[in-house]
Amino acid sequence: MNRHVANMEKGFLMSQAKMEDIISLCKRRGFIYQGSDVYGGLSGTWDYGPLGVQLKRNIMNLWWRMFVDERDDIYGVDAAILMNPKVWKASGHVDTFVDPLCEDTVNHRRYRTDHILKDNGIDADGLTMEQMDELIAEKGIKSPDGNPLSKSRTFNMMFKTSVGATESEDSVAYLRPETAQGIFTNFKNVVDSFYPDLPFGIAQQGKAFRNEIAPRDFVFRSREFEQMEIEYFVNPEKWQEAFDELLKSTHEFLEALGLDPKNIHELDVPPEDRAHYSKKTIDIEYDFPIGKEELMGIAYRTDFDLMNIQRVSGKSMEYTIKGTNEKFVPHVIEPSFGVERALMAVLSSAYREDEQNGSKRVYLALPEHLAPVKFAVSPLLKNKPELVEKAREIYANLSKKNPGRVMWDDNGNIGKRYRRQDEIGTPHCVVIDFQTLEDDTVTVRERDTTEQRRVKVEEL
Repeated sequence: MNRHVANMEKGFLMSQAKMEDIISLCKRRGFIYQGSDVYGGLSGTWDYGPLGVQLKRNIMNLWWRMFVDERDDIYGVDAAILMNPKVWKASGHVDTFVDPLCEDTVNHRRYRTDHILKDNGIDADGLTMEQMDELIAEKGIKSPDGNPLSKSRTFNMMFKTSVGATESEDSVAYLRPETAQGIFTNFKNVVDSFYPDLPFGIAQQGKAFRNEIAPRDFVFRSREFEQMEIEYFVNPEKWQEAFDELLKSTHEFLEALGLDPKNIHELDVPPEDRAHYSKKTIDIEYDFPIGKEELMGIAYRTDFDLMNIQRVSGKSMEYTIKGTNEKFVPHVIEPSFGVERALMAVLSSAYREDEQNGSKRVYLALPEHLAPVKFAVSPLLKNKPELVEKAREIYANLSKKNPGRVMWDDNGNIGKRYRRQDEIGTPHCVVIDFQTLEDDTVTVRERDTTEQRRVKVEEL
């Protein structure tokens, strides 16, 4: 059975409801807002609120720690977003970075042709644009507004801009559609500066931009997003060994995100669906509320990118094995992660509903190392100065040990505070009461179990 049809048949409506609940929580509690919301928004753009930016940073910092800081074979770079346009000509993006576009012939709204087919239960993977058009005609598929669709045409997704005071063909530049090329263009710089032994990698995190025809599914597919990518340079005879090691490290990272392995699937992409330069690609798919979709990918790109740079720039990309005269252009393994997709997977995995004291409770069961707030500190009664003073003292001490991860909360009664902290995923609520003044213990209430226990202040 078509895997997308299967996805739609198993709890699709319930999943959509869950997605709407997550989006609502994100806006209500300050995780993610619609971009330019006060002016009516801008499709495909999202702003991260105080909690969202902290969660995002926690994910990115975890990735950097696991793939760069804790390894001695991967080096970090931070390349410019604006690059010489020759970069994108050499990489093929100017000519081939396209999606199939079709148009509602009545209201002229535009859609990705493969998405139109997917929404009608047809998997378009591997189909040519002509085959997609034939299926639309054969099945009598209409636009979402019920109107006929035009024939498909290609649409380049790169954002074009001009550099300098005048606009001309010579001033054309592009907002980068991926971070990978900033790594490849710095390959020779890193080798000249550090001369690392093969295999070694270069990692980058940063913004990328794609002029998506129809952004959709919350932050899953947007026009401005962040990537975390590694280009791992290897001897072509040893690529499989490096591929397997990076795939294993990828699964360890996904486990550290708190994702359930049963919701993670490997798709060994068949040759006809791979990029022409790829000898092997594995897509890591995740069971999102919107269905099983790609979370990240790892590809064996051979020497395609470095050979393109060597051909267009005229500069050698060869690597010389230390102590020998053996030279070759290294091959590349590329693990590529989207920050927003990782964040959406984390939120989807953590979202929970249960019943407490006869009413529905919503909470985010975030791993403690990812939760934007680790401790919420409250005086039991905010109109008792002695409780407030002690609570402020404990808040200050916890904040020194957990910078940016401790929240002061004295708004409403204690039950409402618990529910509010549950919704933002705070693992521990610390309450200072009259017993605290007597024996220097506090009540710590745990998010997932709602259990409460007395803990000495110095043991927090």
